[in-house]
Amino acid sequence: MSNKNIPGSIKKSPGKTGSPNPGEPVFLAIGLIRRPHGVWGEMTMEILTDFPERIKAGKRFLAGDDHQEIIISSVRRKDPNLLISIEGCEDRNSADLFRNTILYVQADQIPPLPEGEYYHHQLIGLSVVDKENNPLGIVEDIIETPANDVLIVKTLDKKEILLPIIPSVVLRVSIDEGKVLVELQEWE
Repeated sequence: MSNKNIPGSIKKSPGKTGSPNPGEPVFLAIGLIRRPHGVWGEMTMEILTDFPERIKAGKRFLAGDDHQEIIISSVRRKDPNLLISIEGCEDRNSADLFRNTILYVQADQIPPLPEGEYYHHQLIGLSVVDKENNPLGIVEDIIETPANDVLIVKTLDKKEILLPIIPSVVLRVSIDEGKVLVELQEWE
């Protein structure tokens, strides 16, 4: 999902983000294996990324909470999902072992976005400041809506404010500075 109208567009992360400790790798969910499909080890996978075309045969991914390395052996579209096979998974019983398993990539392995566009996980944890550089809080999460995405900001007094990601509210995103510059609106 892209917001082309704001300075610094936002791209949806391929799933849940974060890392328990600084310096640890961040894993991004790209798909959820739902169930076996047929008898030859194929599986139905729900797409959790804006870039399903990057899920290709021969590529390595990480599966499950223990981030087991797997290699995709085949991929085909079955809208709205993908049908995938994993190397070494040759029948329905072995495919069933992956039921409800999340596939991940490490955040440092995803391709960079064009200048001024960001993945959601890059925004989580950024400081939010107003035009006078007064701190408002920290980006805690992002809500996706049909109209535009919305920043959930945890304020200094532990309240939440919702800021739509639109040009009149989000003025600038600076990953290097760790800040999101916003202009609060008086809604009528």
